[in-house]
Amino acid sequence: MSIEDLGILRDLQVDEARRHVAVTITPTYSGCPAMEAIEARIRHTARVNGFTCEVRTQLSPAWTTDWMSERGRARLREFGIAPPGRAADGPVTVALRRRLVACPQCGSTDTEELARFGSTACKALRRCLACREPFDEFKAL
Repeated sequence: MSIEDLGILRDLQVDEARRHVAVTITPTYSGCPAMEAIEARIRHTARVNGFTCEVRTQLSPAWTTDWMSERGRARLREFGIAPPGRAADGPVTVALRRRLVACPQCGSTDTEELARFGSTACKALRRCLACREPFDEFKAL
């Protein structure tokens, strides 16, 4: 899973002559605990490839799950995390119905939310009522 697949890579500029890269990233959530590790990995990758590196964090526009690639959504599913649906265009409607989230293990939509926040703020903890497996759901934004 790459930062491009997650949609957090906003810009990449490579100056071959100066052996310098400038990378702009947007966190999935303000205060995302993974951003420090992601920035360190970007710097490390640049360094081992002989480049100096500048990493910028851009907060606006805010990240949306619509920036995730289809490959990224598939990879989340492979890792046992339910990928987010597409964000709605325009106003968000309120409906009195259960939101269906497919289990990444067996595909059943007979799932329930156990906790609105899972291992990180961007995920919810769910359980499949068909196969009984717990799983994270990457929340749509």
